[in-house]
Amino acid sequence: MESEQQTTADLIRAQLRLMRTNAGLSQDEYGRRANYSASMVSAVELGQRPLDRVYLARADAVFGTGNLFVSLLRLAERDGEPVWVRQWFDAERAARQLRCFHPTLVPGLLQTEDYARAVFRSDVTLTEGEIDKLIAARLARQSILDQERPPQLVAVLDESALHRFAEDYAQVMGGQLTHLIACAERPNVSIHVIPAKVGLHIGLNGPFVLGQSDEGGWVGFLDNQIFGNAVDRGEDVSTLLSRWESVRNIALPTWQSIELMKDVMRPWTP
Repeated sequence: MESEQQTTADLIRAQLRLMRTNAGLSQDEYGRRANYSASMVSAVELGQRPLDRVYLARADAVFGTGNLFVSLLRLAERDGEPVWVRQWFDAERAARQLRCFHPTLVPGLLQTEDYARAVFRSDVTLTEGEIDKLIAARLARQSILDQERPPQLVAVLDESALHRFAEDYAQVMGGQLTHLIACAERPNVSIHVIPAKVGLHIGLNGPFVLGQSDEGGWVGFLDNQIFGNAVDRGEDVSTLLSRWESVRNIALPTWQSIELMKDVMRPWTP
């Protein structure tokens, strides 16, 4: 019964541990070959750190397994994914460029673990176990930004998303804004904030994401309170691209967005 409940991620961790021990390598010895600390190797094998493509690509290189572990990760990412979201997640993983807009929250690809937990906990219907699984899935999705050839991510968010500070969330928001600033300094990530003084704009109708493949085609994704919807019909994609241009044009450039985030953080951080 226990083996029937084993997830693909569990299988990957078990095989990583088995191949390491069969090769006669301690966690420290394997870590040196893969350029990781022994503590990181232990955390991955125990499931205390999410699996990511960079780690598994190095495992494939050390063990000479071709692309086996990276391919297994693709299967793990689909474990438990609702059918309606699989088309978008596949497009997101293959995208060369991603454009994310959210009027009220930090986009999922840029969320910290603490911020994601606070957001998921606001849904009183979720158990702690369900929240843990959702967080693990979200952090696993973020690994695409650490690939050898990561997508170019451009994120636009409304300034209101930065002002969720309250006594219970000050530390969470401080960590999240610090993370956003660090992400904005990465060569493959651009973050733009629509300042509050802009007032009403088309983006307030709701969040959306666009992904462009190597072939140049675009796929969109719309999220709502119940489920999301992948958008690939030409007319609908064109509408989203037009909406993207509208929100991007009223947003601040990256350097001004970073300064705005620092100003928002200042009263809440030591």
